[in-house]
Amino acid sequence: MLMGQSEIASRIPHQGSMCLLQEVQAMDADHIICATRTHLDPANPMREGGRMGAALGIEYAAQAMALHCALQQPQGERPRGGYLTSVRDVQLLADVLDAIPEPLSVRAERIAASEQTAMYQFTIHAGERLLLQGRIAAVLDVAAAHVS
Repeated sequence: MLMGQSEIASRIPHQGSMCLLQEVQAMDADHIICATRTHLDPANPMREGGRMGAALGIEYAAQAMALHCALQQPQGERPRGGYLTSVRDVQLLADVLDAIPEPLSVRAERIAASEQTAMYQFTIHAGERLLLQGRIAAVLDVAAAHVS
C-alpha cells in the first residue's frame, strides 16, 4: 500500500464518510489504482434506499481522478476543488456494488490534462470482474478559474 485513507483524505476535498477510497495500491505519472471496501458499509452516504447502484462507481472514479491530480501538485498545497464537466461512454456491467463482497479496484488513467482541466478513462473491478468503465472530465480549481 502506497497511501492509506487518512493520507488520501488530506489530498482531496472529499472528507469524512465521503472519502470513499481507502488505499492507493499503485500509481505513476499517468495512472492510479485505488482499493476500497466502502461500498459494503451500510452507512455509506452514497446509498439510496439501502443500495449502492453501479452508477455510483462514477463517484469512486472521480475521487481517484481528483487524488491523482492532487498527487501531481507539490506536497503541502491545499486540495484543489473542481467539478465534473462530462461523463461519457459509461458501461455498467453490474446492477449494484454493495452485493459484491470483494474490494473494489478503481483504476484511472489520465488521457489529457492542463492547469485547469483533466480527462481520465476509468475502470472499476472486483477481482478480475469488470463492473463499470467510462471517461470523466473535470474543471479543476474552480475558485482560480473565476478571475474578474
